[in-house]
Amino acid sequence: MTGTLTRPELRASDRCDRCGAAAKVRAVLPSGGELLFCAHHAREHEARLRELAADLQS
Repeated sequence: MTGTLTRPELRASDRCDRCGAAAKVRAVLPSGGELLFCAHHAREHEARLRELAADLQS
């Protein structure tokens, strides 16, 4: 049996790694790590995250 690993939905308790506001976007890095961002910081860092081939999940 094969399965797909999925990350849990963002919860109200999840916080932006930059400022501590409510997280709206999860950036999954190719290395497997993840960063959580509020909408403001997700927009600010979106171009660089895409360069790094991060998977951006809302």
